[in-house]
Amino acid sequence: MNVVEDLGAKVSYLALPVGTRVYDVDSAPVGVVEHVLTDEPKDIFHGIIVAPPGSDQSHRFAHREQIAALYERGVVLSVPGAEMHEPGEDPPAGVVEEAAHHPVQADLRRAWQRLSRPR
Repeated sequence: MNVVEDLGAKVSYLALPVGTRVYDVDSAPVGVVEHVLTDEPKDIFHGIIVAPPGSDQSHRFAHREQIAALYERGVVLSVPGAEMHEPGEDPPAGVVEEAAHHPVQADLRRAWQRLSRPR
């Protein structure tokens, strides 16, 4: 188990800056926050897009249910880093109708749309 530095006080997702380090349930670093996914008009936190430490790895998505706590200087997940989702444009074949009503699939679709937009 890795030892995580002092992460500071707990914060709201509204105060979570891009570049904040992300740690999994075992305190292993898994990357940094690239984007906080929210529905601002409804004040709903969906999760975060995590940029991995190496450029050879793809971005990951941590759904709000996979996040244990948000701190000033770190995010702690409630799952191993390997359990974060990979954002994808289309849900698995055969479950398109169900996916439209499933919150995790909807969040993944938003994450993919955010990642695939030109900068």
